[in-house]
Amino acid sequence: MKRKGALLVFLCILLLTGCGGAKNIQDLTYIVAIGMDYDEMEEEYIVYLQGLNFANVAKQEGGKPSEPIPSFVGSARGKTLNLAVSDLYSKSEPPVYFGHVKTLVLSQRLINSKSKEVLEEVARNKSLRHRLRIVTTEARIEEIFSVNALFEYPAMYTVLFKGKASGMAQDELEPTSLLYFLRSYYEPMGVAKIPTVAIDTNSWRSDKEYPVLYFGGYSIFQQQAFVKNITLEDAVLLDWLVEKEIALNHPVKDGEELIAAVKLASPKMKITYDKDKSNPSFSIELSVRADLLEKLTDVSVDKLKKVLEDDIKTQVLSLYEQGVESKMDLLNAGEKWYRKHPKAFKELKDSKNFYLQKDSLKEVKVDVQIFHFNSYEYETN
Repeated sequence: MKRKGALLVFLCILLLTGCGGAKNIQDLTYIVAIGMDYDEMEEEYIVYLQGLNFANVAKQEGGKPSEPIPSFVGSARGKTLNLAVSDLYSKSEPPVYFGHVKTLVLSQRLINSKSKEVLEEVARNKSLRHRLRIVTTEARIEEIFSVNALFEYPAMYTVLFKGKASGMAQDELEPTSLLYFLRSYYEPMGVAKIPTVAIDTNSWRSDKEYPVLYFGGYSIFQQQAFVKNITLEDAVLLDWLVEKEIALNHPVKDGEELIAAVKLASPKMKITYDKDKSNPSFSIELSVRADLLEKLTDVSVDKLKKVLEDDIKTQVLSLYEQGVESKMDLLNAGEKWYRKHPKAFKELKDSKNFYLQKDSLKEVKVDVQIFHFNSYEYETN
């Protein structure tokens, strides 16, 4: 009986050793980002892999590693994306592991010429998790992948791998997941947007210029086609209007004179559509909460409020008109309209005409309420 018990324990031990073939952390090259480019002359895709090896991390008991963690960049070409990636398998030791891919970087060349094909292939690819971040860049992908974070922290601490802000985002763009982008990308109305990543060499120095990565704007798509890139200033304003939990530090100018600086909380935007219209015709109401940060001249609260409201209205109109000129619905005015007007939407779709004109936006009303004055005294009239 004792023999049977011992044999049973021995068999259980054998079953528990099923992970004996698992590799140690230092025995793999972890791919954390994939870059994609396209060579129009050769008609070939170029794939870049950003790999980290955690051999020196595994030796640390905690805290920042004593030595910089190198970031390796592999590249290969192929007539398809899959062929290009498979070419790197035989040339990578320790072997590559794709279980921790966090970010997909698309070059501007690829976006200009092959965005539809690549995005559809990425959407179908089951090996790429739809939660991974997606960005575009006009810079060379090798340079993007070679930039470390400040204080020689590894590339994993750059904006390529940045998570959503835990609180309210302030004057910057939030990362976009592939899932969130594709959800907007396939909508028949409204835009989808991907953050653009650029390299800044002017803001930080050590013994020499220290490059850092930052989000420099958005690549805008409308009806499954790339349209154009917009600047950081326009992108931040767009996010403030249509996304949640975004705050802005905003200069208030009376003509050319700077009179104050305020913090604008995330606004409440209401879009009201005109009835019985064959295409979207609408008005916008914005309700904005503001806190005074700096007072620079003696003006009344009423005047400050009026100047701020006029300034916001001008910026909203400018952003809308910029979008219409390039056939972009930046404010996503058509997103709710087409669900309520399926027959009119079908007629618009069949005509292949863009559904917005400059006069489609009839009116913009802005109401600003200033809640905190930061201990400044203001005249009330």
